[in-house]
Amino acid sequence: MILYIGIVLVITFLIITFVGQRTHVSGDSMKNTLNHGDQLIVDKITYRFRDPVRFDIIVFPYKYEENTYYIKRIIGLPGETVQIADGEIYINGEVLKESYGREVIQDPGMAAEPIELGEDEYFVLGDNRNASSDSREPSVGVIYGEDIVGRAWIRIWPLNKAGILKHQ
Repeated sequence: MILYIGIVLVITFLIITFVGQRTHVSGDSMKNTLNHGDQLIVDKITYRFRDPVRFDIIVFPYKYEENTYYIKRIIGLPGETVQIADGEIYINGEVLKESYGREVIQDPGMAAEPIELGEDEYFVLGDNRNASSDSREPSVGVIYGEDIVGRAWIRIWPLNKAGILKHQ
């Protein structure tokens, strides 16, 4: 019996560490895609085999508060230049065609000036653009690939919205 419990604990630890973990949404920055109180499973394995892509919803730690994680959507990829002007997102000088933002962006923040992303840097935004703390703010800034915990994968709560999350 003790051996069985030990094996279950080891398997649980390995799954939580390397495959997936549960997290919850706090706040409205990803509304209407994700809502305050939603419970998610984060896929921690996909990015071991491929790089993150535009519009993936990722989870990463907030660098100024321990055990605090942000959930945002990838907008800019390594090597690209991101700028927000007149409420529009520009990638390498071209308007980004996307349907995730809920409204015209009021505050471009640091992205009022072009931001050139380095080799392992990502620019992220919340879907609720005017109520999101994201890469436009110095406290968040660009996200390094090594800091990405994983990709939001499945919503498990509330049950009436449970299912695999749409990224693309």
